[in-house]
Amino acid sequence: MDSVDVVLLTKDSEKVLEKCLESVYQNVPVRQLIIIDSYSTDRTLNILNKFNEKYHNVKVVYDRGTRATARQKGMRQVRTEWFMFVDSDVVLCRNWYQRAIKHVDKNVGAVWGIEIWSTIQNQATLKLFLWVTRKIFELRGGTHDTLVRTEIVKDIEIPRNLHVFEDAYIKNWITQKGYKIVACYDPYCIHYRPQKVWTIRGGLSIIADAIRFGRLALIVKLIFAYGFYTAYSVYQLFTNKTRRGES
Repeated sequence: MDSVDVVLLTKDSEKVLEKCLESVYQNVPVRQLIIIDSYSTDRTLNILNKFNEKYHNVKVVYDRGTRATARQKGMRQVRTEWFMFVDSDVVLCRNWYQRAIKHVDKNVGAVWGIEIWSTIQNQATLKLFLWVTRKIFELRGGTHDTLVRTEIVKDIEIPRNLHVFEDAYIKNWITQKGYKIVACYDPYCIHYRPQKVWTIRGGLSIIADAIRFGRLALIVKLIFAYGFYTAYSVYQLFTNKTRRGES
Protein backbone atom coordinates (compact mmCIF):
# COMPACT_ATOMS: atom_id res chain seq x y z
CA MET A 1 0.00 0.00 0.00
CA ASP A 2 2.37 2.68 -1.25
CA SER A 3 -0.43 5.20 -1.74
CA VAL A 4 -4.21 5.41 -1.43
CA ASP A 5 -7.01 7.35 -3.04
CA VAL A 6 -8.98 9.56 -0.67
CA VAL A 7 -12.72 10.15 -1.14
CA LEU A 8 -14.08 13.32 0.42
CA LEU A 9 -17.60 14.77 0.16
CA THR A 10 -18.03 18.56 0.13
CA LYS A 11 -20.91 21.00 0.29
CA ASP A 12 -20.06 24.58 1.28
CA SER A 13 -17.24 23.16 3.37
CA GLU A 14 -14.92 26.18 3.51
CA LYS A 15 -14.90 26.52 7.30
CA VAL A 16 -12.67 23.51 8.07
CA LEU A 17 -11.71 22.27 4.61
CA GLU A 18 -8.25 23.81 4.43
CA LYS A 19 -7.22 22.39 7.81
CA CYS A 20 -8.74 19.06 6.81
CA LEU A 21 -6.81 18.81 3.55
CA GLU A 22 -3.56 19.88 5.16
CA SER A 23 -3.93 17.03 7.65
CA VAL A 24 -4.75 14.58 4.85
CA TYR A 25 -1.70 15.44 2.76
CA GLN A 26 0.58 15.54 5.80
CA ASN A 27 -0.53 12.19 7.21
CA VAL A 28 -1.68 10.05 4.26
CA PRO A 29 0.20 9.06 1.05
CA VAL A 30 -2.43 10.44 -1.33
CA ARG A 31 -2.41 9.12 -4.87
CA GLN A 32 -5.61 10.92 -5.84
CA LEU A 33 -7.92 13.19 -3.85
CA ILE A 34 -11.41 12.43 -5.11
CA ILE A 35 -13.87 15.20 -4.26
CA ILE A 36 -17.61 14.67 -4.63
CA ASP A 37 -19.02 18.18 -4.44
CA SER A 38 -22.69 19.04 -4.07
CA TYR A 39 -22.35 22.28 -6.09
CA SER A 40 -20.77 24.40 -3.35
CA THR A 41 -21.33 28.16 -3.53
CA ASP A 42 -18.75 29.28 -0.95
CA ARG A 43 -14.93 29.14 -1.17
CA THR A 44 -14.81 25.32 -1.26
CA LEU A 45 -13.79 25.07 -4.92
CA ASN A 46 -11.19 27.81 -4.54
CA ILE A 47 -9.60 25.89 -1.70
CA LEU A 48 -9.62 22.71 -3.77
CA ASN A 49 -7.97 24.54 -6.68
CA LYS A 50 -5.26 25.75 -4.33
CA PHE A 51 -4.43 22.21 -3.27
CA ASN A 52 -4.56 20.95 -6.85
CA GLU A 53 -2.03 23.61 -7.88
CA LYS A 54 0.26 22.31 -5.15
CA TYR A 55 -0.23 18.53 -5.46
CA HIS A 56 -1.71 18.09 -8.97
CA ASN A 57 -3.91 15.15 -7.92
CA VAL A 58 -7.31 16.63 -7.01
CA LYS A 59 -10.27 15.34 -9.01
CA VAL A 60 -13.68 17.00 -8.55
CA VAL A 61 -16.89 15.17 -9.42
CA TYR A 62 -20.30 16.80 -8.92
CA ASP A 63 -23.40 15.21 -7.45
CA ARG A 64 -26.85 16.59 -6.55
CA GLY A 65 -28.08 13.45 -4.82
CA THR A 66 -27.70 12.00 -1.35
CA ARG A 67 -24.67 10.93 0.62
CA ALA A 68 -25.31 7.48 -0.80
CA THR A 69 -25.02 8.62 -4.41
CA ALA A 70 -22.00 10.78 -3.56
CA ARG A 71 -20.11 7.93 -1.86
CA GLN A 72 -21.05 5.61 -4.71
CA LYS A 73 -19.58 8.03 -7.26
CA GLY A 74 -16.47 8.44 -5.16
CA MET A 75 -15.82 4.72 -4.91
CA ARG A 76 -16.22 4.34 -8.66
CA GLN A 77 -13.24 6.68 -9.13
CA VAL A 78 -10.88 4.73 -6.84
CA ARG A 79 -7.89 3.07 -8.51
CA THR A 80 -5.84 1.96 -5.50
CA GLU A 81 -5.92 -1.31 -3.53
CA TRP A 82 -7.10 0.56 -0.45
CA PHE A 83 -8.79 3.95 -0.19
CA MET A 84 -9.94 6.34 2.52
CA PHE A 85 -13.18 8.08 3.33
CA VAL A 86 -12.52 11.40 5.08
CA ASP A 87 -15.13 13.95 6.17
CA SER A 88 -14.53 17.56 5.14
CA ASP A 89 -14.82 18.84 8.73
CA VAL A 90 -12.26 16.59 10.40
CA VAL A 91 -8.53 16.94 11.06
CA LEU A 92 -6.56 13.70 11.06
CA CYS A 93 -4.14 12.88 13.85
CA ARG A 94 -0.41 12.84 13.21
CA ASN A 95 0.76 9.77 11.24
CA TRP A 96 -2.84 8.63 10.72
CA TYR A 97 -2.00 6.27 7.87
CA GLN A 98 1.00 4.67 9.56
CA ARG A 99 -1.08 4.03 12.65
CA ALA A 100 -3.94 2.58 10.61
CA ILE A 101 -1.96 0.08 8.54
CA LYS A 102 -0.70 -1.57 11.72
CA HIS A 103 -4.20 -3.01 12.02
CA VAL A 104 -4.31 -4.43 8.47
CA ASP A 105 -4.07 -8.14 7.70
CA LYS A 106 -5.66 -10.45 5.11
CA ASN A 107 -8.91 -10.69 7.08
CA VAL A 108 -9.41 -6.95 7.56
CA GLY A 109 -11.77 -5.13 5.22
CA ALA A 110 -11.64 -1.70 6.83
CA VAL A 111 -9.97 0.26 9.60
CA TRP A 112 -12.07 2.92 11.32
CA GLY A 113 -10.41 5.70 13.28
CA ILE A 114 -12.46 7.11 16.12
CA GLU A 115 -13.66 10.72 16.12
CA ILE A 116 -13.25 13.21 18.96
CA TRP A 117 -15.49 16.28 18.93
CA SER A 118 -13.38 19.42 18.96
CA THR A 119 -15.31 20.99 21.86
CA ILE A 120 -14.63 18.22 24.38
CA GLN A 121 -12.08 19.26 26.99
CA ASN A 122 -13.09 17.42 30.15
CA GLN A 123 -11.34 14.06 30.50
CA ALA A 124 -14.30 12.31 32.11
CA THR A 125 -16.60 13.52 29.34
CA LEU A 126 -14.06 12.44 26.74
CA LYS A 127 -13.82 8.94 28.20
CA LEU A 128 -17.60 8.52 28.13
CA PHE A 129 -17.81 10.05 24.65
CA LEU A 130 -15.23 7.62 23.24
CA TRP A 131 -17.07 4.65 24.74
CA VAL A 132 -20.44 5.80 23.33
CA THR A 133 -18.95 6.61 19.92
CA ARG A 134 -17.33 3.18 19.71
CA LYS A 135 -20.70 1.57 20.53
CA ILE A 136 -22.40 3.63 17.82
CA PHE A 137 -19.86 2.44 15.27
CA GLU A 138 -20.43 -1.19 16.24
CA LEU A 139 -24.13 -0.68 15.47
CA ARG A 140 -24.10 1.58 12.41
CA GLY A 141 -20.58 2.20 11.14
CA GLY A 142 -18.93 5.49 10.27
CA THR A 143 -16.88 7.06 7.50
CA HIS A 144 -15.28 10.22 8.93
CA ASP A 145 -11.78 8.68 8.80
CA THR A 146 -11.93 5.15 7.47
CA LEU A 147 -9.53 3.02 5.42
CA VAL A 148 -11.32 0.53 3.12
CA ARG A 149 -10.14 -2.44 1.03
CA THR A 150 -11.31 -1.51 -2.48
CA GLU A 151 -11.90 -5.04 -3.78
CA ILE A 152 -14.67 -5.64 -1.25
CA VAL A 153 -16.81 -2.68 -2.32
CA LYS A 154 -16.17 -2.66 -6.06
CA ASP A 155 -19.65 -4.10 -6.73
CA ILE A 156 -21.57 -2.34 -3.92
CA GLU A 157 -24.80 -0.57 -4.84
CA ILE A 158 -25.87 1.70 -1.98
CA PRO A 159 -29.63 2.48 -1.99
CA ARG A 160 -29.90 5.98 -3.42
CA ASN A 161 -32.28 7.26 -0.72
CA LEU A 162 -29.80 6.76 2.12
CA HIS A 163 -28.79 10.31 2.99
CA VAL A 164 -27.93 8.95 6.43
CA PHE A 165 -27.10 5.36 7.33
CA GLU A 166 -25.21 4.91 4.07
CA ASP A 167 -22.25 4.24 6.34
CA ALA A 168 -24.21 1.45 8.03
CA TYR A 169 -24.87 -0.08 4.61
CA ILE A 170 -21.15 0.01 3.76
CA LYS A 171 -20.21 -1.50 7.13
CA ASN A 172 -22.72 -4.34 6.75
CA TRP A 173 -21.59 -4.97 3.17
CA ILE A 174 -17.98 -5.44 4.29
CA THR A 175 -18.84 -7.78 7.15
CA GLN A 176 -21.25 -9.81 5.01
CA LYS A 177 -18.36 -10.40 2.61
CA GLY A 178 -16.59 -12.15 5.48
CA TYR A 179 -14.13 -9.41 6.41
CA LYS A 180 -13.74 -7.76 9.79
CA ILE A 181 -13.70 -4.04 10.49
CA VAL A 182 -11.18 -2.87 13.05
CA ALA A 183 -12.58 -0.04 15.18
CA CYS A 184 -9.65 1.89 16.71
CA TYR A 185 -8.98 4.45 19.37
CA ASP A 186 -5.74 5.02 17.48
CA PRO A 187 -5.70 6.47 14.83
CA TYR A 188 -8.30 9.17 15.40
CA CYS A 189 -9.56 12.45 14.02
CA ILE A 190 -10.75 15.71 15.57
CA HIS A 191 -14.28 16.41 14.33
CA TYR A 192 -15.28 20.09 14.03
CA ARG A 193 -19.01 19.61 13.98
CA PRO A 194 -21.10 22.61 12.82
CA GLN A 195 -22.37 25.05 15.44
CA LYS A 196 -25.98 24.09 14.73
CA VAL A 197 -25.33 20.76 16.44
CA TRP A 198 -24.86 22.59 19.73
CA THR A 199 -28.54 23.46 20.06
CA ILE A 200 -31.47 21.46 21.39
CA ARG A 201 -33.01 21.48 17.92
CA GLY A 202 -29.73 20.39 16.35
CA GLY A 203 -29.28 17.56 18.80
CA LEU A 204 -32.83 16.32 18.30
CA SER A 205 -32.42 16.57 14.52
CA ILE A 206 -29.76 13.86 14.72
CA ILE A 207 -32.36 11.53 16.19
CA ALA A 208 -35.04 12.72 13.72
CA ASP A 209 -32.82 12.01 10.72
CA ALA A 210 -31.97 8.60 12.11
CA ILE A 211 -35.67 7.76 12.51
CA ARG A 212 -36.49 9.09 9.05
CA PHE A 213 -33.89 7.06 7.19
CA GLY A 214 -33.07 4.16 9.49
CA ARG A 215 -34.58 0.85 10.40
CA LEU A 216 -36.71 0.77 13.54
CA ALA A 217 -34.71 -2.03 15.18
CA LEU A 218 -31.48 -0.11 14.69
CA ILE A 219 -33.00 3.12 16.01
CA VAL A 220 -34.06 1.39 19.22
CA LYS A 221 -30.49 0.22 19.77
CA LEU A 222 -29.16 3.72 19.13
CA ILE A 223 -31.57 5.62 21.38
CA PHE A 224 -29.22 5.68 24.38
CA ALA A 225 -26.23 6.76 22.32
CA TYR A 226 -28.09 9.52 20.50
CA GLY A 227 -29.59 10.55 23.82
CA PHE A 228 -26.07 11.10 25.10
CA TYR A 229 -25.24 13.23 22.07
CA THR A 230 -28.40 15.30 22.63
CA ALA A 231 -27.59 15.74 26.33
CA TYR A 232 -24.09 16.87 25.43
CA SER A 233 -25.54 19.33 22.91
CA VAL A 234 -27.74 20.82 25.64
CA TYR A 235 -24.74 21.02 27.97
CA GLN A 236 -22.67 22.73 25.27
CA LEU A 237 -25.48 25.22 24.60
CA PHE A 238 -25.74 26.06 28.30
CA THR A 239 -21.95 26.44 28.62
CA ASN A 240 -21.76 28.75 25.61
CA LYS A 241 -24.55 30.96 26.96
CA THR A 242 -22.86 31.13 30.37
CA ARG A 243 -19.56 32.17 28.80
CA ARG A 244 -21.25 34.86 26.72
CA GLY A 245 -22.97 36.15 29.85
CA GLU A 246 -19.66 36.41 31.68
CA SER A 247 -17.89 38.22 28.87
